[in-house]
Amino acid sequence: MPEPSSQLEDIVAAYRILAGFNIIDAYGHVSMRKDGDPTRYLLARSLAPELVTADDIIEYDLESTPLTAAGRESVRERFIHGEVYKARPDVMAVVHNHSPTVIPFSVTGVAMRALFHMAAFIGDGLPNYEIRDIEQGTDLLVKTPRLGEALAQTLGAHPAALMRGHGAVVVGENIARAVGRSVYLEMSAQMQLQSIALAGPGGKITYLDAAEVAASVAPQDYGRAWPMWRAKALEGLSKT
Repeated sequence: MPEPSSQLEDIVAAYRILAGFNIIDAYGHVSMRKDGDPTRYLLARSLAPELVTADDIIEYDLESTPLTAAGRESVRERFIHGEVYKARPDVMAVVHNHSPTVIPFSVTGVAMRALFHMAAFIGDGLPNYEIRDIEQGTDLLVKTPRLGEALAQTLGAHPAALMRGHGAVVVGENIARAVGRSVYLEMSAQMQLQSIALAGPGGKITYLDAAEVAASVAPQDYGRAWPMWRAKALEGLSKT
C-alpha cells in the first residue's frame, strides 16, 4: 500500500528544511519509522537532499534491507537508521547530518553543553562515537550493521550523539523533534564557539543548570517552528 501522503510529505520537507539550514549537505539523510508498522522505516534513495521527492522514498525493514527499491540505489549508511530503531523503540525519526559547527566538538575533546534554551536537550554533553573503537582504517562511514549497532550503543538514551570527524546522529519521538534538534544543535554549537572566544582562556561561560534543562526539554517540541519550516519547504517543492 502507498504511504499516507502526510508522512511522505513530512520526510520530503525534513530533507529540504535541513538542507536549507546547511545541516545536511549532499550526503545527509532523514528517516521516519513507518506509520502503523514499527518494524519498518522510510528513507530516501541515494540522492542529494534538496532533490528528494515522495517518489524517492524507499521502505526498509529493521535489518536495513530495502523492500520497495525497484532498482533505486540505497544510501550506504542506512544502517544508522535501522540499528537506532532497533535499539530505541521510542524513536520515530532519525537524522544523520554533517553539521559543520558540531564537527569541531567531535575532534577536540571540548564537550558541547547547553547554553541556549532552544537546545536544552544537549544538557551536560552528548556522547561521541569513535569509529576506531570498532574498526580501524575506515572512511568514517557507517556502512555495516556492526558499525550501526555500535553507534546506537553510543547514542544510548540520548537525543543525539556526535560522530568523530563526521557529523552527528539526532533522534526524536517525532519528525518535528528530530529536525528541530538538528537545527538548534548547530545553532548552539555556533553560540558555544562564540562564547568560548568571547570569554577567552579561563573565562566564565554560564551554561544551563540541571533544573533549567529539565524544565526546558520536556515541552520543547518545536511546535511553532516545524509547521512554518514544513510549509515553506513544501511550497518550494510545488514551484519546482
